[in-house]
Amino acid sequence: MNSDLISYRVLLAVPSASLRGLLRQGAGQASVSAEIAEADSAAVAEALLARGGIDLVLLDGGLSPDDKTRICKAAQATREQPLVIALGKHGEEGDADGCVRKPGSADDAQKTIDGCIRAGLPTRALVVDDSSTMRGIVRKILSASKFPVEVGDTDDAGKAVEEVETGNFDIVLLDCDMPGVDGLAILTEIRRLAPHVTVVIMTSTDDHSVTDRARLAGATEFLKKPFYPADVDAVLYRFHQIEAPARKS
Repeated sequence: MNSDLISYRVLLAVPSASLRGLLRQGAGQASVSAEIAEADSAAVAEALLARGGIDLVLLDGGLSPDDKTRICKAAQATREQPLVIALGKHGEEGDADGCVRKPGSADDAQKTIDGCIRAGLPTRALVVDDSSTMRGIVRKILSASKFPVEVGDTDDAGKAVEEVETGNFDIVLLDCDMPGVDGLAILTEIRRLAPHVTVVIMTSTDDHSVTDRARLAGATEFLKKPFYPADVDAVLYRFHQIEAPARKS
């Protein structure tokens, strides 16, 4: 999380006064200073969003479908286009960008606020692949994600390890099949130097023993080539511990 951030403005679109109070408590303990705006109805939420400056909307999943749609559309119409995260459940498809469990305590509320703020801040991703075409594809997919992502890339595995050691990245997408490079050795070194960094292995192999060894070495996610934007989005949702919205069939 960006320590240089001074404050983050969160709109609580929550009719329940008790739940708003719990979320205020959580915000007071959050690792980033969170300025709270409150709305007990869709009309109030729309008015607050129209003023601008909202960075995140926490939306009561128990609101009526019409109210959720109104609030989500109002958020999408703003310059900021904040993430809209439902608390508890989605309801109708497409209402929110995702959902998280409704907090039951101040500690839960703090974790909810921290996690959702983190999802709205730029995630720093490093793409490591010998193919410039593949790096460009992954960069384009990440840049188009609903979650903000700052993307770096390299075809040099040694340089990737050096970059990760600086602490400038949160997630590494690592090609395990680069010529002349032991991808699992690079993975092991990244995990040794930066155990907090999430490593996503990109591979074209169907050999399950490779993925098993990569998982034992510390890989938490896998992308099987060829993969698609929805696959990368799924990785980002899991990274942020947010449930993705239901997709229309």
